[in-house]
Amino acid sequence: MPAPAPPPALMRRGLRLIGLALREAPAPFTVGGIGAGLYAGMTVLSAVVLGWITDDVVGAAFAAGEIDRGLLWLAVGALVGVGTLKATGVLGRRLGAYAAQYRLQSIYRRRVTRQYLTLPIEWHRRHSTGELLSNANADIESAFFIAAPLPMSFGASVMLIVTAVLLLLTDPFLAAIGFTVGPAIAGVNWYFARRMRLAAMQAQQKRADVSETAHESFDAAIVVKTLGREGAETERFRDQSEGLRDKMIEFGRLRAAFDPLMEALPNTAILAVLIVGAWRVEQGALSAGDLVQFAYLFRLVALPMRVFGWLLGELPRAVVGHERVEKVLLAEGEMAYGTAPGTGESGAAADFRSVGYQHPATVREALLPGATADEEEDQTRGVEEVSFDVAPGRTVAVVGPTGSGKSTIAALLVRLFDPHAGEVRFDGADLRDLGRDALSEHVSIVFQESFLFDDTVRGNITLGGDFSDEEVRWAAQLAQADGFIEALPDGYDTEVGERGATLSGGQKQRIALARALIRRPRLLVLDDATSSVDPSVESDILTGLSAAGLPSTVIVVAYRRSAIALADEVVFVREGTIAGRGTHAELLASDPAYANLVTAYDERLEGDPGVPGDTAGVRA
Repeated sequence: MPAPAPPPALMRRGLRLIGLALREAPAPFTVGGIGAGLYAGMTVLSAVVLGWITDDVVGAAFAAGEIDRGLLWLAVGALVGVGTLKATGVLGRRLGAYAAQYRLQSIYRRRVTRQYLTLPIEWHRRHSTGELLSNANADIESAFFIAAPLPMSFGASVMLIVTAVLLLLTDPFLAAIGFTVGPAIAGVNWYFARRMRLAAMQAQQKRADVSETAHESFDAAIVVKTLGREGAETERFRDQSEGLRDKMIEFGRLRAAFDPLMEALPNTAILAVLIVGAWRVEQGALSAGDLVQFAYLFRLVALPMRVFGWLLGELPRAVVGHERVEKVLLAEGEMAYGTAPGTGESGAAADFRSVGYQHPATVREALLPGATADEEEDQTRGVEEVSFDVAPGRTVAVVGPTGSGKSTIAALLVRLFDPHAGEVRFDGADLRDLGRDALSEHVSIVFQESFLFDDTVRGNITLGGDFSDEEVRWAAQLAQADGFIEALPDGYDTEVGERGATLSGGQKQRIALARALIRRPRLLVLDDATSSVDPSVESDILTGLSAAGLPSTVIVVAYRRSAIALADEVVFVREGTIAGRGTHAELLASDPAYANLVTAYDERLEGDPGVPGDTAGVRA
């Protein structure tokens, strides 16, 4: 009896996926296969035992008018033995199957996560968070859900082959009648497999859309509540959820039509076999025991067909899930690293040499946390022909209007992405030549929007690093954070909640700054990193950095005159290029555009002193 087959293209992809699963988890599949083979053998043997009991035990007892107790106990022993071995096979099959399924899911979750960490920021910006979450969760689960029925399918194949041979040996005429169900099952599976693959693709994409909508709503909870957008967000999530529901119902309807047909066709064939078989017994062509054995064997044939139907019914969703995961694993753009150590005892020299970088036009999210939708277009522009150098140990302020490229310069300094032209150099070496560990050890950045983990204050400062309590306190003091930390209920052991929900914006910024300072970087980049604190606190922080004797070169994206005045030098950026360079006093006197920019903010701040962290109109 031929096995049902989905369309050739889908079958090829499915077979490749099955082969991949077998190679990735050979041990559990071996255990499951042995168990499935034992179950299949004992199931077929049980048909032979039933036929023997019918003719030689039950039939003989009726003929002789008495029961042979020895044969009776032998029959009982045979049934118990076969049943015990069959149960052992079921146990081995299921243990191996589920161990393989969960192992494969674990392996591929780790691979996808490693790939996410390897791929550059540019790649991540082209994909929504919901899609990435779906790839690492729902798509992997769908791809390897077929691992569970694989051992059973192997056992079913063994059962099908042995049963087919026994059926032909028992009665070729009845076997021919029964085998006619095979083409019917194959046709049904071919028809439904084509339709289910499209439905599965649409359902998997809808899963990603729902995940993305939920993530955005949770992430923007404060915005949603303060602007009274709960109803709109609820409606948006309802639309996506109902879309997913509709796609899942569509897929479920196809399965609801497919599964009963796959179940009914073999059972219909069994009825036909019994009707014809009873006639064959009446004609003397078969014994009653032969018919019992044949009917039981043919019932066993129906089981493999249902197993194959189950496996092939899941194949479209598995192939779609694996293709979505494979796109991530095959994505190119890995950020290569060199071997330069980047070591030194003092602040590092940093310089740009004719650097150009244009942000991708397909940005899905803002480059850096905190950017608004209106700023996204500005941030897709980038910089061109930027050249400047920073001497070791100096503090340089990068100043410019919105969209001028300040945040792009900051991101390039810490190699969040590589320039399309020119070089960004660290102590004379191209950043691309630094080792991965050297870069993270010697270069740190603090963003305007500070991300804190759902951990203690101490945990957010150390991030698992081996730092003493004295070092933690020193970094917090330098970031002007020690005072408010000590006032927290449990001091440095206070849990700050998800994203630091229990802290103010300024407090989160100072903890993030302490997190960078405790590592004593040789190059420290502050991208509006003190925008949420009072000007006086900002001044104390920057003055403290200068007086602390840190082995750091500091580059600060600034907009307050008080912060800019503390820098040794100012780099004025306009429209992605360097428009001026010098001390704050020199640029204030010589460049009207610069003077208008910094004085405009001071005038606005004086008119609205309650919003020291307002960056409207000056953020890049």
